[in-house]
Amino acid sequence: MKTYRKELWFNIPSRRAFVNITPEIRRCVDDSGIQEGLVLVNAMHITASVFINDDEAGLHHDYDCWLEKLAPHEPVSQYRHNVGEDNADAHMKRQIMGREVVVAVTKGELDFGTWEQIFYGEFDGRRKKRVLVKIIGE
Repeated sequence: MKTYRKELWFNIPSRRAFVNITPEIRRCVDDSGIQEGLVLVNAMHITASVFINDDEAGLHHDYDCWLEKLAPHEPVSQYRHNVGEDNADAHMKRQIMGREVVVAVTKGELDFGTWEQIFYGEFDGRRKKRVLVKIIGE
């Protein structure tokens, strides 16, 4: 069995954003040489997420609004975690959207369903964060 590991780094200038990282993950699969296996894509920070969904601007807007209703940023005083910080909502948004995804690799390609893409979700940007890509297989 072969393995491949790479870190992707992001420094999103805004507090929140959704970034389609599918092209980077496809490059990782190509670089790995693995034809049959699994790829794990994991946000390595507790205020960021990795998830799979459709790459459609309306949906991204709806996610942003929905997450803000579930875990609003303001007022920051509503969260006990925010004593000296202002990102409790980002921790909760990450919990909702998830930490990681696993995708099958078949014949050297990501084995997606219709419209599926991989996204990095940032909920407390303005600093460097990383995403781990780990591929195993043959």
